[in-house]
Amino acid sequence: MSGHSKWANIKRKKEATDTKRANVFSKLGKELTVAVKMGGSPDPNVNRKLRDVIAKCKANNMPNDNINRCIQKAAGDANGASYEEITYEGFGPCGVAVIIQATTDNKNRTAADIRHIFSKAGGSLGVSGSVGYMFNKKGYILVENNDSVNEDDLMMAVLDAGAEDFVSDEEYIEIYTSPETFSDVLEAVEKANVTIVESDVRQIASMKKELTDEEAEKLQNFLDNLDDNDDVQDVWHNADL
Repeated sequence: MSGHSKWANIKRKKEATDTKRANVFSKLGKELTVAVKMGGSPDPNVNRKLRDVIAKCKANNMPNDNINRCIQKAAGDANGASYEEITYEGFGPCGVAVIIQATTDNKNRTAADIRHIFSKAGGSLGVSGSVGYMFNKKGYILVENNDSVNEDDLMMAVLDAGAEDFVSDEEYIEIYTSPETFSDVLEAVEKANVTIVESDVRQIASMKKELTDEEAEKLQNFLDNLDDNDDVQDVWHNADL
């Protein structure tokens, strides 16, 4: 009986992982669509926004076939859904500052859904700028640090490309850029032939808010509910987890 339970648990965990992965790919597909439409070209060499989203897709292990299908569909579907990017700001549970990047074809529906998630968690959705001053928009690239990485060469390459900061430890290297130089720095990292774990332009909190274990659990439930919303692409907060 214990063996049956073991494999049943493994199956459930795999199904949950597969569902989460499919959800991530679906959201990335929407980002690709928006990048093609907004950038005016399905060619990443011309469309820098698309190039950055492709890098994000690869960092999330999205297969090349999936990426290419999404790009081709967006390029050939002139009558498809019209998406727009919207940023929401507010305070989540325990006074945690939150910024949400959403992509939607119905902003009224999305706003209502997100407001409900905030309200249910005891938070409040604010106006533009209500928490934005607590964050800095930065390009962020996380690289796996291993024996094949020459830190000095990589640091010189990214600094020459416009990186603002280079932080390394035994496991990872973090590279920070301005939003404007992100693509150039990312290209320099890709040429270095290292393993990129994460790469995107994100909102980084200037000061962190400490939480108790109970507060952290409340916040995680809130973040999970946001993540389950199909229109929510990215969520940033200032909690120290």
